[in-house]
Amino acid sequence: MDATKIEEYRTKVKKWGQRNYRDFPWRRTQEPYKVLLAEIMLHRTQAMQVAKIYERFIGVYPDIRTVAKANKSELRKALFSLGLKWRIDLIKDMAEMLVSKYESKIPRDKSDLLSLPGISDYIACSIRCFAWDMAEPLRDTNTIRVIGRIYNIEIKDSSRRNSKFKELAIELVDPEEPRVYNFALLDLADQVCTKKEQPKCDECPIDGLCLYNGERQTKRAKTIVRIA
Repeated sequence: MDATKIEEYRTKVKKWGQRNYRDFPWRRTQEPYKVLLAEIMLHRTQAMQVAKIYERFIGVYPDIRTVAKANKSELRKALFSLGLKWRIDLIKDMAEMLVSKYESKIPRDKSDLLSLPGISDYIACSIRCFAWDMAEPLRDTNTIRVIGRIYNIEIKDSSRRNSKFKELAIELVDPEEPRVYNFALLDLADQVCTKKEQPKCDECPIDGLCLYNGERQTKRAKTIVRIA
């Protein structure tokens, strides 16, 4: 897409996002600790499942120091329903490192974030975007699915690590309102551009800019001609 279409795309995605915003407790804060905690909990876990325990966990562990002081059995009990037992050890190790190396503060620098146990590139980008409104592109299976369909590029399990998809994600992210944009993109992937073979293209705010939907409409038209 050229610069004009990219701007149109960003505007449409954000406007749709404001109308279809999914309200979760971690979206109501930009406190770095709470954002970091949410992103770790959300890793390979459904948002509604995280919502059930997120605020309760913060009530018991209001800052990174309290997590660092907790023993692992306490953390396992608090996070048991999320599964992925290995995550508890990482949270504990990460909290201790933040206390000892970063004076109990969440670092803004990406390389510092990536040095923490359990922090992937996606989580680091999410923290920087949602806590500090930095223009970080989010690349997971959901956002990559949307980007792949926009450009009608084949999507594979490895696509989120592909340099071409990274380039496109960087190109599309909104530099003025990255937080608003990324929330909207995640919601669009969840509600409209789903992983089903036939997503809800008729409800999509960017259907006129999406090559996947354009090809879909062309195939539909050819089918109608053949039937006629």
